[in-house]
Amino acid sequence: MNLPFHIARRYLFSKKKQNVINIISLISVVGVMVGTMALVIVLSAFNGLNQFIDQQFSCFDPDLKILPAKGKTFVPDSIFGEIKNMEQVVFFSEVLEENALLKYGNRQRPAIVKGVDENFSLMTGIDTMMTDGNFVLDTNKYQFAVLGYGVALDLGVGLTFVDPIKFYVPKRNAKVGHNPMNAFNTEIIWPSGFFQVQADFDTQYTLVPLSFARKLFSYQNEVSAIELGINDSADIEEVKSEIQVMLGDDFQVKNRYELHDVIYKMMKTEKAAVFFILAFILVIASFNIIGSLTMLILDKKEDVSTLRSLGANEQTIRQLFLIEGCLISFSGAILGVVLGIIVCYLQIKFGFVKLAAGSFFMNSYPVNVHLSDIFIIFITVVLIGYFASRFPVQYITKRYLQFN
Repeated sequence: MNLPFHIARRYLFSKKKQNVINIISLISVVGVMVGTMALVIVLSAFNGLNQFIDQQFSCFDPDLKILPAKGKTFVPDSIFGEIKNMEQVVFFSEVLEENALLKYGNRQRPAIVKGVDENFSLMTGIDTMMTDGNFVLDTNKYQFAVLGYGVALDLGVGLTFVDPIKFYVPKRNAKVGHNPMNAFNTEIIWPSGFFQVQADFDTQYTLVPLSFARKLFSYQNEVSAIELGINDSADIEEVKSEIQVMLGDDFQVKNRYELHDVIYKMMKTEKAAVFFILAFILVIASFNIIGSLTMLILDKKEDVSTLRSLGANEQTIRQLFLIEGCLISFSGAILGVVLGIIVCYLQIKFGFVKLAAGSFFMNSYPVNVHLSDIFIIFITVVLIGYFASRFPVQYITKRYLQFN
C-alpha cells in the first residue's frame, strides 16, 4: 500500500491531540458535501426545466422547419417531393402563417393565424394539449379554428356560443378608397377548441385549415414553411445537413433549438452562471480545508520527526498532507453527489417541492439528473480541494517543519 496514502487515511479518521482539529476536519467535509449537493440539485433542476420546456415546444414545433431565406412565402417544387419521400422523414406538413386581426363580439385583438394540414396534429401531438373542446379543423362540411387559450381568453370566445370569429387581413396591393373596409379580406370561422402549450404559443396563435388561410391571405399554392417530423432512430442534425445541401442557400433548415435559440441560450447562460456562483461558494468553503490542514501539520510535528528518522524525505511528507486534504475534498464530494442524487430521486418520485401556482401539466418542480453534470461537478470539487490543500502543504511545512 502507498505509504503517504495509508498514513493520510489514518490521520483522517484517527483522533488528534487537539479535538478541535477533528471538528474542523468534519466541518470541512460537511462544507464540501453541502456545496456539492447544492450543485447537483440546482443543475438537475435546470435540466428538468429545460426538458419540460423542450416537451412543451415539441407539442407545437416540428423536429425540422424549412423557411425561405428571403421573403415570407414560397411555392414547393419537385425537390420538396424528394424530401417528403426521404426514409428519415415521417411527417411532412405545409403551413402558412401570417398576422391577422381577430374580432369576436365587441372584442378584438391581433394574432398569428397558422394554416396547417391534416399532418400537423399527428406530427406535434397538439390534439393532446386541448383544455376545452376538440382539435377539429376541417370536416367534409365545415371548417373550424383552434385557438390558443390566451387568445380565446382575451376575445372571450365560448364554444357554446353561436357567434363566429371574424378575421381581418389587409389586401395585398390594395388602395384605400371611400370605404376603408374594401382594403381588407374578411373571413369568418367557428371555434372548435382551445389549446394550452406554452405562454408564447397560447397568447399568439390561432390554428386554421390551410385552405382557409390561403383564402384569407389571398394565396394559391404558397406556403410560409415546411415542417418535418423525423424518425426517432435518425440523427436530426445529419438529416438537417442533408436537406440543407439539397435546398441550397435559398432556404434555411432549422431545428427546434434554433427556432427558440434565445430561450435555450438564456437557460444555458443561467445554468453556467449558477454553476460558477456555487463553485465560488465551494472555494470559500475550502478555506476550512486550509485551516484543518494547517492545524494538522502543526499537531503532527512529532510524527513528522519520526517519519524522517525512518527515512521519509521532504516530498513524502508533503505528499502525505496533500493527500489528506484531497481525501477531505473527495469524501465531501462523494457524500454530496450521493445525497444530491437521492434528493433528486425523491423529488422525481414524490414531488415534494411544488410549483407555486400549480401547472396545467405538472404540480411539482421538474428534475433531471445528467451524468455529464455529475462528472463535471465531481472533478470541479476535487480540483478545488487539491488547490486548497497545496497552500498549507507548500507554505506551512516549509515554515514550521524543518527539512535539512
